[in-house]
Amino acid sequence: MPNQITPPYIRLALALLLTSSLVGCGQGGSGSAAKGGFMGGPIEVGYQIVRAQDVALETELTGRVNAYETSEVRPQVDGVIRDRLYTEGARVQAGQALYQIDAAPYQAAYDSARAALGAAEATAQRAHQRADRFRRIVESGAVSRDANEDVQTADNQAQAAVDVARAQLETAKINLDYTKVRAPISGRIGRSLVTPGALVTARQTNPIATIQNFQQVYVDLTQSSAQLLALRQAQSSGQLTRDKTALPVTLLLEDGSTYAHPGKLEFTDVTVDTGTGAVTVRALFPNPDGVLLPGIYVRAHLSTGTANQALLVPQTAVGRSASGSAQLTLVNTTGQLEIRPVLLGAAHGADWIVAQGLKPGEHVVVEGLAKIRPGLPLKPVLIGGPVADTNALSQH
Repeated sequence: MPNQITPPYIRLALALLLTSSLVGCGQGGSGSAAKGGFMGGPIEVGYQIVRAQDVALETELTGRVNAYETSEVRPQVDGVIRDRLYTEGARVQAGQALYQIDAAPYQAAYDSARAALGAAEATAQRAHQRADRFRRIVESGAVSRDANEDVQTADNQAQAAVDVARAQLETAKINLDYTKVRAPISGRIGRSLVTPGALVTARQTNPIATIQNFQQVYVDLTQSSAQLLALRQAQSSGQLTRDKTALPVTLLLEDGSTYAHPGKLEFTDVTVDTGTGAVTVRALFPNPDGVLLPGIYVRAHLSTGTANQALLVPQTAVGRSASGSAQLTLVNTTGQLEIRPVLLGAAHGADWIVAQGLKPGEHVVVEGLAKIRPGLPLKPVLIGGPVADTNALSQH
């Protein structure tokens, strides 16, 4: 057939026919790939190898600051307050005069007791001289033995009267000194609860001022009795060891900042509060700048010991079953994924300590858990290391 030029309308028809055939082939190929397998390849899941290690544990407890010493000031004699001798809120020293009670009646009692002592001493001196004279002449028979015994007895009675008078004078002096109400301890004194002119008594229950020494302070923390029991059981079983020396305690203040001076643990109370089921843990802190005021709320971090050969897993790797129990996903020895229930211990930063259900050297899946679906091929990858297994795995 001779070469002829193809008309334009025939060329256009052939082009349309070819395009339609290509589109049909592309659709058929895509459907076959979808049915034949997973186009994206196996899903990577990251795992870590569990290794036993000694872990220093600490716990956070809450509590309040208490002054190292607190003294409520009360009068020890009755009377009217004449003057307040200190500035409210100032620091006072032990023995410093704080109030002056009207001393006139006590001064009079002291003067009377002193005069009575003088009279008793004069009487005793006369009785003693007479007793000495009778003692010398009784042997000569100038006086009878009965008369001498009476004189000696009178001498002894006169000396006893002197002792009584001297004690009464001392009592009067003490009461006179008590008219100055003095600070029993050094520290910061609060506001005065009485004013000049107020009548106070030695037996009143209400204080007239309060002094607090908080150059160093106690921080009384609360810990549940269940936590304390668990710690002691862990120590007795050898899972947890505790340093015998005084362990440091750090404080977090109400604004979230860390207190500059570490403290030390003093003791744990032996009585459980029946209302809260908690025990008191007391720590002692230096307070040179007066930052810790009695009554403020604080949080404390203190060491509970060292967990021996503990197994740590990230908290994000721990799942929960339908019943709420903890479980981990592991890559087992056959290269397949395994769901295993575990018993968790204490938290350590962003990790959990696994108390039961896990062994050193096992592979725990820590990344990609949300991507796992039944039937999808998986590729476990060691976090921070080479690919563990390039074979596709199925979830079981």
